[in-house]
Amino acid sequence: MGVYLNPDNSKFEEAVNSAVYIDKTGLIEYTNSVLHTMQHNVCVSRPRRFGKSMAANMLTAYYSRGCDSRELFSKYRISQSDDFTKHLNQYDTIFLNIQEFLSRSSDIRGMIERIKRLVLRDLKKAYPDIDYFDDTDLAESMQDIYAETKCPFVVIIDEWDCIFREYKMNQEAQEMYLDFLRDFLKDKGYIYLAYMTGILPIKKYGTHSALNMFDEFSMINPGPLASYVGFTEEEVFKLCERYGMDLEEVKSWYDGYSFGEGMSVYSPRSVISCMQFGKIGNYWNQTETFEALKVYIDMNFDGLKDDILSMIAGENVLSNTEGFANDMTTFRTEDDVLTLLVHLGYLGYDYENKCVFIPNNEVRGEYVNAVSVSDWGEISAALKNSADTLNAIWQGRAPQVAEGIRQAHFETSHIQYNDENALSYTVSLALYAARNFYTIHRELAGGKGFADLVFLPRKKFSDKPALVVELKWNQSAEGAIRQIRRKEYCRSLSEYKGNILLVGVNYDKKTRKHTCVIEQSIK
Repeated sequence: MGVYLNPDNSKFEEAVNSAVYIDKTGLIEYTNSVLHTMQHNVCVSRPRRFGKSMAANMLTAYYSRGCDSRELFSKYRISQSDDFTKHLNQYDTIFLNIQEFLSRSSDIRGMIERIKRLVLRDLKKAYPDIDYFDDTDLAESMQDIYAETKCPFVVIIDEWDCIFREYKMNQEAQEMYLDFLRDFLKDKGYIYLAYMTGILPIKKYGTHSALNMFDEFSMINPGPLASYVGFTEEEVFKLCERYGMDLEEVKSWYDGYSFGEGMSVYSPRSVISCMQFGKIGNYWNQTETFEALKVYIDMNFDGLKDDILSMIAGENVLSNTEGFANDMTTFRTEDDVLTLLVHLGYLGYDYENKCVFIPNNEVRGEYVNAVSVSDWGEISAALKNSADTLNAIWQGRAPQVAEGIRQAHFETSHIQYNDENALSYTVSLALYAARNFYTIHRELAGGKGFADLVFLPRKKFSDKPALVVELKWNQSAEGAIRQIRRKEYCRSLSEYKGNILLVGVNYDKKTRKHTCVIEQSIK
């Protein structure tokens, strides 16, 4: 048992012993299925807080010859697999956390040398009698060991991409690191599995395809590993039952990372914190500040600001993710910025419709915080005052509501402020705080037509009134109220037993003024 070669299972044991542990050993079923195949190179990219290190430690505990993990895995899914014991603790396993090496090195060259020396030390301790051709060459030494022992290697690399995050502008250092990984991993028959995990997918360098042998499972396309990227709804449902939390509320705050076919996952770290502390709130900022987001949303690309505002308002935005270079500096278009935000967990991605969106209330709050300290004019004020605008609706203070909408009024290149659709964006921005209390429906069928916006209180906030909002352009707010009543939009809320407020909003193009009328619905 060494430090880097065949470590013990203590790190995974810590995860299993924690108050909240979700069984993700199904990942091992996949890695077992690709052992010693053309698909044995696996790269999984996930945002921070999504359990990537836990997964790496789990794989290490399973494959490492430095421990006996039969009992540790006996209660979990993998123990029911036919090949559970076949691969359990059967491989010379090398585990590397690149961040640890980087933090103890002055440059990339020194880091690479440090990795080689420390792993070689473990190899020679474990196999002192091997006839090494060159005991300073890592790949050659692994080949020599395998030639005599016939015991294959499993290589697990955590934080594989930290170079591209900390040496953002140093292409030479990045290419040196990629070349090291290529020489270490590519076309090595003695490596039965190479598993890398980090935040970013593998860096693209034009014709420099050092690691093109890897199958990648990212936030854009997680493939068969989708359920191991975060917590599934079934897993969160069981946690909510155990801890007495409201699934609907937990879902609105931490769900939303969509992976197609109706599947989405929750942010694991936030869910765990929510369960342990018994409080729904923003746990994102415990590991990352909104200033990190601000850097990207303030970039000067045409349409970026508009799209960010649209997403804060609850819209999806089309985005081409194909051109992204998989680093944090190469931004040629707005799409590159949006794609990076997907990989960082600040956006969800709809693979089928090729669009991005803000996944949940927790992350939406980070956008609002970032915008509020940016030079975004009156939009910043509108978002800061959104809670006041919502409160003004509840209290029937129509002039204050109109002022809140005025602050949120924005001119854009792709959403011209000339119809009710544009007004809908503006109202959604002015009332972004409503997402903390309501489920929001656009164009909800009811009575003899479709209500523009309907805000239904979530179970936890049943004391709040439902809101039926009708928007008018160059007409009148009073006319909007009359339309709600005439077309009986409230019939869509027949099963709702609480109070209902009717809200009419009009924009007068000539005076450039918003007006608002608020009335109580009489059942």
